[in-house]
Amino acid sequence: MVTRRQSKLNELSYVCYTSQIEPKNVEEALNDEAWIEALNEELNQFSRTDVWFLVPRPKDVNFIGTKWIFKNKMDENGMIVRNKARLVAQGFKQIEGIDFDETFAPIARLESIRILLVVACVWKFKLFQMDVKSAFLNKILNEEVYVEQPKGFQDPKYPNHVYRLRKALYEGELIKHCSLEDMMEVFLVAQIYVDNIVFGSTSCECALDFAKEMKSEFEMSMVGELTYFLGFQVKQLKNGIFLSQSKYARELVKKFGLESTKHFRKPMPTNLKLSKDELGKRVEETLYRSMIGSLLYLTASRPDIAFSVGVCARSQACPKESHLIALKRIIRYITGTLELGLWYPFDTHSDVACYTDADWAGNVDDRKSTVGGCFYIGNCLVAWMSKKQNFVLLSIVEVEYIAADSCCSQLLWIKQMLKDYGIDQGTMVVFCDNTSAINISKNPILHSRTKHIDIRHHFIRDLVEDKVVSLEYVPTKGQIVDILTKPLDVSRFESLRKSIGLCIVN
Repeated sequence: MVTRRQSKLNELSYVCYTSQIEPKNVEEALNDEAWIEALNEELNQFSRTDVWFLVPRPKDVNFIGTKWIFKNKMDENGMIVRNKARLVAQGFKQIEGIDFDETFAPIARLESIRILLVVACVWKFKLFQMDVKSAFLNKILNEEVYVEQPKGFQDPKYPNHVYRLRKALYEGELIKHCSLEDMMEVFLVAQIYVDNIVFGSTSCECALDFAKEMKSEFEMSMVGELTYFLGFQVKQLKNGIFLSQSKYARELVKKFGLESTKHFRKPMPTNLKLSKDELGKRVEETLYRSMIGSLLYLTASRPDIAFSVGVCARSQACPKESHLIALKRIIRYITGTLELGLWYPFDTHSDVACYTDADWAGNVDDRKSTVGGCFYIGNCLVAWMSKKQNFVLLSIVEVEYIAADSCCSQLLWIKQMLKDYGIDQGTMVVFCDNTSAINISKNPILHSRTKHIDIRHHFIRDLVEDKVVSLEYVPTKGQIVDILTKPLDVSRFESLRKSIGLCIVN
């Protein structure tokens, strides 16, 4: 238990031993003892890990310089807890095909982080986090999700004690050695995002052992309960997990100077139809794109602004004053809803389902449609989409059918992710409010309603026939995806915002 006096002492220690200012260059950093210590820590890290050695500069080779990056690391309350200095290569000076080949670093998608939170709710265990001080690892990480081998289980094919759960659960030879119940008795999972690791276990002792083992292999800068990760604030409560970006949202509003303006109850007016506005007054492109980029990251926990931000993002090439006004309204809406976040209750299940909808020919410039989808594991919203189609569709039936088709691809990915966690799925339900689209998915015969639909969109029929997915009807009043496809009135908007799982937790 931490008393108020102890918390104040912690704050004072942070203020005394960390710098509160980020230097712009090395000269400024060398005038501050805290940043000098951060510089030395980075250089000493290179020596300890033995990742470089001095060689003569080769002739006729493109020279790649280095640059110091200075960043103040904060906790979920905005308190600066660490000064971080990193020496990075100026990769933008490289030429593809000459200085480097195409590479890929395996990292987790933000959707997979939310899925991990739901898995923790299903099995009711606490999540922890750790940061690797140095990102220079001596081996390649081939996978994103790792699970510990069951105790007493040995197999010559997989001598390593860490491997993907999918191999253990779904290969016949391994199933013979132990039952599913035995393997799930103690479960440890780790999600890797570059040098950040989130992990949890159904056994607290197992989680502590994992943390101890990682500390022995790598230098860890932080090990503790998951509270703040990649700009996300995570509150692990007795009856569920709350995910928000309130700190990031507060900084965003302050960054653009709109913290003292009038609030709005919804991000976009009901009758607003943004167009190219070719006769409108042009605005600064850099500012407009900066606002769009900041808002796009906020949509990682705020599906209520996904549609409006997406509409404004279409005008980044040539933004006009009308577009900037619409964008500022979104930020003014955020000002009044800073504490909103996603609630993942413990009393949930692991069945996957999604809602899909579309706004036919909603764009006034090119008459293209906007499709949306909400993806659930039990009662928890883990993914969503709001996207303008790349082509003009001829009927509402076609756009609804293709929207359901697009959602099936995401459902298959979620199914595979849950399979890695040992959670298998039966038939996944897709809720749609268009009966004609549902009938087309169940009828493989080509007729007048389907002859204009591209054949590549008919793979949903195979999924329905194989009972991988099932399209079910939902009334228009119960269609929660409307919040992702069109502007709504205040009462409808606030009702759907609550229905998809957005709320405030004290």
